[in-house]
Amino acid sequence: MSIDFEGKVAVVTGAGSGIGREAARAFAARGAHVYGADVNDRGLAETQALITNAGGRANIAHLDVADEAAVAAFIARIAEESGRLDIAFNNAGITGGAHRIEDYPTSDFDNVVRINLRSVFLGMKYELPLMRKSGGGAICNTASVAALTGPGAMCAYAASKHGVHGLTRVAAMENAAHGIRVNTLAPGWTETPMVVANSAQNPAFAALARAAIPAKRGAQPIEIAEAAVWLCSAQASYVMGQMLVVDGGMTIGGFEPS
Repeated sequence: MSIDFEGKVAVVTGAGSGIGREAARAFAARGAHVYGADVNDRGLAETQALITNAGGRANIAHLDVADEAAVAAFIARIAEESGRLDIAFNNAGITGGAHRIEDYPTSDFDNVVRINLRSVFLGMKYELPLMRKSGGGAICNTASVAALTGPGAMCAYAASKHGVHGLTRVAAMENAAHGIRVNTLAPGWTETPMVVANSAQNPAFAALARAAIPAKRGAQPIEIAEAAVWLCSAQASYVMGQMLVVDGGMTIGGFEPS
């Protein structure tokens, strides 16, 4: 395996499970010193153990990604301990409830936007200055295929994920000349613990969703994580401000001929 991230420092939010965990493991396996953050302390500890048992380096932090003081302190800690930041995967997020717009609780809407969108703004606000001091870097922000579509009953989620890509494009424009690339990752249906748990509560919907994907299956978290790692690698050196859709064909449209 390539160790092209040797000597690099990477931040991964939502590192306690799913895509974030697999990305943290992949960055570490390729040589990066990973700082994983999440509110899931048990999951974080498991991720750290998986990395260190494989010979990698990982530090972890309990972090509310939408709390500005906490985010600022987290990045300041990285600056103090490692003196640099080369990679940031701003990945933490939630789906929120399923309601028509007229029935959507305003407090729930605000919470989804807080965790999914405000967190990306805060992450980049504090990551970018340290990356500049480090001589450049790469940021990948997790959106969703909901940044391209309008999934019924998920107005808060869709609005927040559309917003993530807007933030990404502004950050890419502002930082391209400073050696910092910023891109969006848009996963489709992915078999994360959160999705698996939701599927168990509504198996009929889950079966319908999987059947609607041309690949006829959801993604494994590692398949999405590898796309994030690629976006942050030298192999994607001229990719800036783009949205990489990794969805098994979900957003192709049309239908397979019989």
